[in-house]
Amino acid sequence: MILILVFLICFFASIAGAICGIGGGVIIKPVLDAFGIMSVSAISFLSGCTVLSMTTYSVIRSKRSGASRIDQKTGFPLAVGAAIGGVFGKYLFQIIKNMSPDPDRVGAVQALCLLIVTLGTLIYTIKKNQIRTRRVTNPAVCVGIGLFLGIMSSFLGIGGGPINLVVLFYFFSMDTKTAAENSLYVIFFSQLASLISSIVTGTIPDVSIGMLALMVCGGICGGMCGRKVNKKLTEASVDKLFIGLMVLMILINIYNIYKFM
Repeated sequence: MILILVFLICFFASIAGAICGIGGGVIIKPVLDAFGIMSVSAISFLSGCTVLSMTTYSVIRSKRSGASRIDQKTGFPLAVGAAIGGVFGKYLFQIIKNMSPDPDRVGAVQALCLLIVTLGTLIYTIKKNQIRTRRVTNPAVCVGIGLFLGIMSSFLGIGGGPINLVVLFYFFSMDTKTAAENSLYVIFFSQLASLISSIVTGTIPDVSIGMLALMVCGGICGGMCGRKVNKKLTEASVDKLFIGLMVLMILINIYNIYKFM
């Protein structure tokens, strides 16, 4: 029963993640934390792997289709920064984890950070038509922005989530669907770097291979479905789905903060 529940969570989270460009981890991580099925470290690792599998599929399919919305002049520096940030974010997670004798304390920190990020994203999304955006093209600045996104992505174990979209909206004046595709591109590099870092440093938590395979399968299947649905939805529909998800995530993270504290 638990395996079916986990698969469905990963599947539907990855559908939403592929549609909105939030990677799915922003849903998987707090929902699994709320159920308390595994340790915080295991959930962070498995969530990251699930998001990596989904974004790998989405990025490859986008490239092969020839209809990619990714501008390599800004996308590549963002990806480089995200990869470096992915390593730093994993390191930051280990530091906070080792600072507290209570393994749940890092879960409370993650939930609090995610609550702040999600709330800020919701406010920005509602007000974005009133906010003047920028068009950053400087490669060094793009690397710096990618670094920040990679750190947040890896530390929170969510892949990238809503903060990616806000940054892409504001700094690069992207529309919703373009931001979604570029977000998945950045998430792919940050999560790949984070996974490699975990393997090299030997900090992979004790997880079931069967659970990993199940979640990855759910991520890929969800990514396939979400990509197809995304093509049929309007920008306005994607925005509404995104706002609804943010409200739900705010409520779940408030519960998780109470639970872990």
